[in-house]
Amino acid sequence: MDPILTEIMKNRFTAMAEEASTVAYRTAHTTFVKQTQDFQVAVANLRGEFFAYPTMTGVTSGSGQSISGLTDAFDLAELRPGDVLISNDPFRTAGLVTHIMDIHLVRPIFFESELVCFAWSFVHASDVGGAVPGSISPDLSEVYQEGIRLRPTKLMRAGEPNRDVIDILKDNSRIGDAVWGDLEALMSAMRLLDRRIGELCAKVDLAAFHRGIEDVLAYTESKAREIIASLKDGTYSFADYVEAGADEAVLLHCTLTIQGEEAEIDYSGSSPQVQAALNFFTGNRSHPFLCLGLTNYIQTVAPSIPINGGILRPIRAHAPLGTVMNCQFPSASGNRWVAAMRTYDTLIGCLNQAIPGGIAACGAGQAGIINSSWRDPMTGCNRVAVVEPFSGGSGGRVGMDGVDANDTMIGYLKSTPIEHVEIETPLVVRRHELISERLGHGRYRGGAAVCIELECRAPEARITVRGLDRFRFQPWGVLGGEPGHNGRTFVVRADGSKEDLGRIKVLTLREGDRLIMESSSGGGFGDPFERDPKLVLRDVLDDFITEEVAETAYGVVIRGGTIDLETTKSLRASTRPKSQMFSQGAERRRYEAIWPVETSVAFSLALFETPVGVRPILAELARADLNRSQRSIKAVAARKAVEERAAQFRAPRCTRGRRGPS
Repeated sequence: MDPILTEIMKNRFTAMAEEASTVAYRTAHTTFVKQTQDFQVAVANLRGEFFAYPTMTGVTSGSGQSISGLTDAFDLAELRPGDVLISNDPFRTAGLVTHIMDIHLVRPIFFESELVCFAWSFVHASDVGGAVPGSISPDLSEVYQEGIRLRPTKLMRAGEPNRDVIDILKDNSRIGDAVWGDLEALMSAMRLLDRRIGELCAKVDLAAFHRGIEDVLAYTESKAREIIASLKDGTYSFADYVEAGADEAVLLHCTLTIQGEEAEIDYSGSSPQVQAALNFFTGNRSHPFLCLGLTNYIQTVAPSIPINGGILRPIRAHAPLGTVMNCQFPSASGNRWVAAMRTYDTLIGCLNQAIPGGIAACGAGQAGIINSSWRDPMTGCNRVAVVEPFSGGSGGRVGMDGVDANDTMIGYLKSTPIEHVEIETPLVVRRHELISERLGHGRYRGGAAVCIELECRAPEARITVRGLDRFRFQPWGVLGGEPGHNGRTFVVRADGSKEDLGRIKVLTLREGDRLIMESSSGGGFGDPFERDPKLVLRDVLDDFITEEVAETAYGVVIRGGTIDLETTKSLRASTRPKSQMFSQGAERRRYEAIWPVETSVAFSLALFETPVGVRPILAELARADLNRSQRSIKAVAARKAVEERAAQFRAPRCTRGRRGPS
């Protein structure tokens, strides 16, 4: 590998990808692309690995994806210049698609009649049909309810549109013309990539082009191995929960093993897939959703590393088939980002143990994407728009505070300007602001929560919000840092009455009704009594905390806008409890007093010994049996309860049938 030539090729590849991504961004139609930027354009080699991936626009979490799950559905020898492949089916693309609202396109790129690589793009379509406007509701239970699903097929054949596919797609979306406009924007970006790749191959010759791809991927792999080797060898475990219902807690259990310059990530022991839209499919490979905590760490330590698929080569990740993070057909997955964020949190929990001094506390752990729909008074048809991504603060980090109002996992999503929301929808944004007092205290405090208030100005509008969580279990703190605060949502009706909502499925607003959402906030990192008093004073002056909180939470006495150093020193000299590695909040302690993590793991493993079709009802019945005791449940009792309930189910008479999508 020539380091100079590798750097030149890396920069050339990156520039092409950034240019194409910008073209798509500037020519898209729907708000969720042209404002929020939930899309991407990149270039992959013939094995499906990305070797050129943008970071300045669009989604930045997919650089480790492989497009082979889509391209393998075709005979590559039969592909022609101008072809465009399309699919939004998770189960037929080996997890390239993670929910059917994401439409993926691939354009084969040829040079002198030889297939040399692929241009790829995806867009989150704001509506692909289905049961609800926007296609996503947390309580949908199977993929059929979520909209139209396209198996891998050709959208364009040698440059000519496949009108049948286009018409089917447009006819099954409530905003078909706008979705098609987004796809045209993506295809224009991929045509640009085709041209740029041709120019590069003509300049450096084809052999040098392929050698450049391999060298750039190998360089990223070598840097990833170097950083993994700096972690402590050993095996580390951590667990967290998704709040699937009022009382149901879906366990996500992660085990990270570091051995030399390689890492193994195993999610065995996690809960089986649920009858809600929280699941996602990752297949039998090291899917990037399973590795994001580690790959983000690698990119943070080595910010100049080329962003490409080489980062996953030293990582082996596994989620058993049938778990929430590797679901089986026909599971729903529209709301899957909640589970993806919690998967990230579990891996960060492991990394806090593998990295001396820790790395970060838990962030808000939600990505509330607000969809609105309303009836056009002239046509009677529903109009649909994505209003705003709604997050909360990230966790406090080693050496710095968390980011206010924006969690790590959705840092790439941009807020929609209020003016645009009010022009495009019948909603008025009454407030969109940070919330004082709603943060996890620590030596480095968690990022603050955020509030948004929307007022309906139409006779009627419907709101769906995907990605909400952390109403029950607080974002955890690290090394003495306090946990963050939970979120809450409620509606104030035009008559002044108020309703608490929790997770929002489909909410009907009428004129004058106001939806108010307050996010969760990031946990704190380190003992609050070790926070720099000047930073505590800054938070008081900025109205993040009061003088009383400064004294009780941080041991800093502030009077009249100045620090009383002597009293502060005396107060901070008082005896403090020994810091625990994780501070997880009262509700999680209460839950785990009855359901210890090892018991939940045993319960999940026992369920996996039963047929997939009966697991949901077995889980419900066995859990109810165990909860009657209201005392700590042992692992052996959990397994026995599942076995006893399973024995009551007779084997089904018909064992033949579809085992996957047809």
